[in-house]
This record gives sequence, C-alpha cells and structure tokens, in this order.
Amino acid sequence: MKKLYLYLLLIFGVMCVQEAAAQQRPQYSQYMLNNYILNPAITGIENYADIRISNRRQWVGLDGAPVTYYLTAHTPLNKGAGSTQYHRALAHHGIGATFHTDKTGPLRRTGVSFSYAYHLPVTNSINVSGGTSVGIIRNSINANDLEFGNNNDPLVGGGGLNNNVVDLNLGLWIYSRNFSIGVAGAQLLENVGSFTAAEEERAALDLQRHYFATASFRFEPTATLDVIPSVMVKMASPSPTSVDVSLRTIYDERFWVGAAYRHNDAIVGMVGVYVSPLLDISYSYDATTSNLNQVSAGTHEVVVGFKLLNNRRVLCPQWIW
Repeated sequence: MKKLYLYLLLIFGVMCVQEAAAQQRPQYSQYMLNNYILNPAITGIENYADIRISNRRQWVGLDGAPVTYYLTAHTPLNKGAGSTQYHRALAHHGIGATFHTDKTGPLRRTGVSFSYAYHLPVTNSINVSGGTSVGIIRNSINANDLEFGNNNDPLVGGGGLNNNVVDLNLGLWIYSRNFSIGVAGAQLLENVGSFTAAEEERAALDLQRHYFATASFRFEPTATLDVIPSVMVKMASPSPTSVDVSLRTIYDERFWVGAAYRHNDAIVGMVGVYVSPLLDISYSYDATTSNLNQVSAGTHEVVVGFKLLNNRRVLCPQWIW
C-alpha cells in the first residue's frame, strides 16, 4: 500500500506541475520585479540591499492547490557611485540569499540558496554580470495529510518521507538603462547531489534542469511615463516550452499597472506602488484560462519590497524596473 500511495502522489504532483506551465520550479507572475529569483547574475545589481517577501496562492478554491512563499535578499559589495545615477557603474561584487517553500497537497518543496555575482561595465552604458547560487532543495510528503485504505500502512499515525538534493544555478545578465537580456539555468545537477536514506528517496520527483531566457526594454514616451514590454521563455526538458509576455506602464517612477499572458495558463493583471525609498508593494491576479478555471477562482500574488542602506534614497529601482 505504501508504494501505491507514493505512486499516486507522484502522479498528482506531475499533473499539478504540468498545469502550472510544466515546470517544477514555483510559478511567479511578478518575476519581472525580482528577476533575482530566476537568475543569480542579478545579485547586488542595485545601489542598496534589496529584500523582497512574497506570498502566492494559486487556483484559490481548489483543495490542495499550490501555496508559495519566498524571501530574497541581496546586496552589492564595494560598489562605487559611478558617473551619474543612470550611467556607468563601477565593477563590483554582489552576495545574496533566497528561501522559498511551495506546498501542493501533501507535497512540500523547500529550498534555501546563497548567491554570488560579479558586475562588469563593458561600455559607458552597458554592463555584464555573471552569477551562481548553491543551495539545498528538500522534497517532503506529510503523512498527516494522507488518507489510507490500509490501517497497517507504515505511514499511518503521522510522520513522512523526505529527500534532500543539492541545487546549482548559473546565470548571465546584460543590462543598461533601457534594456536587459538574461539567461539562467537551475537544478543543473539534477539528482547527482542527492543525499538521503534509500527508504526516503521515493519521496521526491526526479529533478529537471530548468532554463530561463528573459528580455525587456524600456520606452520613455514622456518625461513621466515609462512603458516596459518583457518576455520570459522557460524550458525544462522533457516538459514543453512555456512563454510569458507582459507589458507594464510606470507613472512618475512611483505608480505602475501592467498585464501579462502566460501561454495556455492565465491572463494576469498587476498593479504596484513605490511608497517610499524604503518600501514598495505590488499585487497581481491571474485569471486562469486552462480547464482549471471551472474549479478555481484564480491566483493571487503579493510582493513587498524593502530597500535598505539606500543612501541615495532611490524610489524606483534603477536596473530592475
């Protein structure tokens, strides 16, 4: 019976992943505000310590639907002032850390990682950075959330199974005042870094390598208006490629609204405000376009950002807009 229930759980997990654009990594509608969660090359990109906290509740109304939390923090090291606010910055390092947890039914996926990046100006306006992050992913099955048909099953009465795997991520980021292009790879070791007792190895799905390619451009039709289209392509063989496209408009570097489309998954509405040089808040709602819209009330995501050590009192981020 134990094997039967484990197999059923794995099938359930795979189905959920496929509905969420066929990715093992958590889904984020507001990735463009915190590309650091996808690409470690962004570590320390701004002139302050960037801290972000997020909660995403997916497919509200569906029992066991994914709930995701993350906390990210990264800061530059030895970064000079540069010539002006929006021009060439001096070469510098960055360090950071990420914590996330994603729960779907009895399955929980928790990860913690630490990142490093080096930023190098190549022209007066274009910068290149490369980064890496290393951490641990823990996959768990909580027996307390299961129903058993056999009272003699070893998992009856609580407990669970756990699996720990080393997570390696690499990234490259090319950026300037008005554009950015990035590529990143996640879970590059797949299961090579697994270290768990043989009895518990069945608790985790095999890890897939993930690849992310992102691009954005900033238009400035007026002195107070910025229009930013962006695109992200996600690949995780053997799953199909997924594409997100978005468009955001920022007014006076303080208020913004946006919309996005995730292929075969959702249409997204977004809004945000840069409250002060310390605080910013944003919210998004995903209207599901897949068959899950018959049983769910959509997806809510909130991101709260803090800019610490912000000596220049920057209101709107200079590089990750």
